[in-house]
Amino acid sequence: MNRFFSLARLAVLGAMALTALAPAHAAYPDKPIRLIVVYPAGGTTDAVARALAEKLGSQMGQQFIVENKGGAGGAIGIDAMAKSAPDGYTLAISAVSPITLLPHLGKLPFDPVNDVAPVASVMYSPVYVLATPAFTGKSFADVLAQSKAKPGAIRVATSGIATLGHLMVESIKAKSGLELIHVPYKGGGQVVTDAAGGQFELFTTNPSPAANGQMQKGTLRVLAVGAPQRLASFKDVPTLAELGFPEANMTSTFGIFAPAKVPSDIINRLHAEIAKAIATPDMTQRLTQLDNVPAVMNPAEFTKFVRAESATNAKIVRERNIKAD
Repeated sequence: MNRFFSLARLAVLGAMALTALAPAHAAYPDKPIRLIVVYPAGGTTDAVARALAEKLGSQMGQQFIVENKGGAGGAIGIDAMAKSAPDGYTLAISAVSPITLLPHLGKLPFDPVNDVAPVASVMYSPVYVLATPAFTGKSFADVLAQSKAKPGAIRVATSGIATLGHLMVESIKAKSGLELIHVPYKGGGQVVTDAAGGQFELFTTNPSPAANGQMQKGTLRVLAVGAPQRLASFKDVPTLAELGFPEANMTSTFGIFAPAKVPSDIINRLHAEIAKAIATPDMTQRLTQLDNVPAVMNPAEFTKFVRAESATNAKIVRERNIKAD
């Protein structure tokens, strides 16, 4: 009888010890999670965020509330996320450029290394160089010829100052020696609307329902792409590398970020759920039908990628003397 009680007591003590060793966040998530989109509504990131939020909410049993906080090339949204409580209930989805490019162009309200934790990459996205109805040429060679014949005649819009598109435009200008006029916007949605109306000759953008819809109508035409190789949907369109602009041949990598001090078990849980969501057939189809490429890196891999991208961008900004204003 005493032996039975001794064994029972040991079992209880063992269970208490295991409970004490378990992460304090084992119940995570037990309330809705805020997912900040660092760009205005209507662009690529917003469309992906809403689809991913729905999938993650279903998987994790808690609502993911999407909130758009655009402006300053993504810095406003990243700052709001970075200054939130490090408990895993505020995340941001963004291209890596606010963390890998903006720091080299001016002072930021957050520290990209010490305030931000990369959780998981989601995809990489090619960059289209598109002609609007205002452009009279037929190819990228015509862009160069017209700009050479009449410096300043070609206006190139991007989603903002100090964005990847801006870096690409500056790289093309530096390599060609031509005068292209940069027209910065505050996000991708309005650019497409104005492009369809011929408010400028060219613009750079990632795939999005709005941009791809205008391309299908024939309103916008792809002259070149930033991508590792030609896109299956545009086999006749050359990459910028093929056209002689390897430094401008960039793609946008998008991912999920958290405040730096979020516990590692929560970061790892989020990565696992994101990887699971992206791997589902319907989510993969949502991405690939617009030429985006699903690509999930774990926290360590993503952090290494972000650091390397930052070093590359720092070199380009320094060598090209690129300014944010």
